[in-house]
Amino acid sequence: MRDEIFKEPISKQFEFDDFVASVFDDMISRSVPFYDVSSNLNAKLLAKILPKDASVCDLGCSTANSLLLLNNLRNDLVLSGVDNSEAMLANAKNKAKAYGADIEFILDDILECELEGFDAVLANYTLQFIRPPKRADLVQKIYNGLNENGVFLFSEKIIFEDKKLTKSVIEIYEDYKQAQGYSRYEIAQKREALENVLVPYTEEENRSLALNAGFKRVESTFKWGNFMSFLAFK
Repeated sequence: MRDEIFKEPISKQFEFDDFVASVFDDMISRSVPFYDVSSNLNAKLLAKILPKDASVCDLGCSTANSLLLLNNLRNDLVLSGVDNSEAMLANAKNKAKAYGADIEFILDDILECELEGFDAVLANYTLQFIRPPKRADLVQKIYNGLNENGVFLFSEKIIFEDKKLTKSVIEIYEDYKQAQGYSRYEIAQKREALENVLVPYTEEENRSLALNAGFKRVESTFKWGNFMSFLAFK
C-alpha cells in the first residue's frame, strides 16, 4: 500500500500505529535513501562474518525486512525479532509465512526485553526513537547480552556538528523525498509529526554510544548524507 498518511493535516505525533504499519514498507523504501542497497549490503556482511548457527535478534524489527534478507542468505541462522507494535508484527508474521521463513517474533518493549546469548543484534533506525537518557543503557544491555565476538549492527539518521551543513543536507534530503513522490506539504507534515519523537545523534555520538558500552571498535558500512550504518564489534 502506498504511503499517503501525511496528505491530511496531522492530529498527533508520529507513532508506529496501524496506519503506519499498513504502509511501512513503502514509507521506508521512499524515505530512507538507498534503503534496499544498504539493507542488502548489511545482510550480506552479516552472512559472511557470523558463525554457523548464529543467533540473531532484530530490535524494532517492524515488518521483518532485515530478518528475511538474512534468512534468504543463510538458512542456518536462528532469527528473532522484537517490536512493540502488534500491527507491525502481524505484517512480519504474514511475510515470514509467505516466504517460508522460520522466525520468532516477540511483542515487547526493547527497553524491557531479555537480550542474552545472541551473536548479532540489529537495530535499524530504532535507537533514534529511544529517548536520549535511555539510549546508552539500551546499548549497554545489548553489549552485555552479546556472545563473545558478537556484533551490533545499527543504522541511524544523523546530524552534523556544523549546523549549516546539517541544514544543507536536510534540504538535499527533502529534495530526494520529493523525487520519490512526496509533496512538500507531506514532507513538512511528517517533519512536524517527528519533532521530539525522532532525536538524531551525530556520527561521533553514535560511535561513542557503542565504544562507551565496551565495544572494541566501530566501523561504518554505509553512508548517504544524513543516513548511516554502523557495525560494532564486541
